[in-house]
Amino acid sequence: MLPDIHIWIFDLDNTLYPPGTEFVALIEGRMTDFMVATTGLSRPEARALQKRYLSEHGTTLAGLMARHGVDPADFLDHVHDVSTDSLVPDPRLRAAILALPGRKLVFTNGHGAHADRVLAKLDIADLFEDVFHLEHAGLVPKPDPATFARMIGRHAVDVRAAAFFEDTEKNLAPAALLGMTTVLVRPDALTSTAPFVHHRTPTLPPFLEAAVSSSRNPK
Repeated sequence: MLPDIHIWIFDLDNTLYPPGTEFVALIEGRMTDFMVATTGLSRPEARALQKRYLSEHGTTLAGLMARHGVDPADFLDHVHDVSTDSLVPDPRLRAAILALPGRKLVFTNGHGAHADRVLAKLDIADLFEDVFHLEHAGLVPKPDPATFARMIGRHAVDVRAAAFFEDTEKNLAPAALLGMTTVLVRPDALTSTAPFVHHRTPTLPPFLEAAVSSSRNPK
């Protein structure tokens, strides 16, 4: 399936663990709390604005910084102060990532401490060469092309040999334009018709297992 890939780049949240976990809900709830405190809006209004900023700016934080002058450290410390108890290591995922040939990286819109905490809880932190996180991006989130350029430069990524796995479809567009192979990972991935999405999978482990098999038995 991906016999020529030897750089494997993964988004973190809702990609390296299943979407819809309590963990994500807790973070989103803390975001709404912060929005209410910052804007003075009712909770439903703050929630709607939170989602609008996510859509328009790439992250809720980017919208808050642009529109309200929010200190990013205050926001990040607040929203990520949640329990990781609902995150469960997946031995099948660990084995599949471990078996992939070549380099493995994480490319996330989350901040560094959050990424370290999640990867450790999932028991896969040791499988990755490095994490390119929001601080490395100068707080400019995916899908901004400048952030992709920073990630590629920092890690000397050969885009022709790289596959990028994401749950957010629009974040795959710059990767495809650069020449990466793109993989949409989400429960409804098979319904995607975006031309910049090269592969689609509802869950990550089976796809990675097939990729490992193709690398061992190229046609």
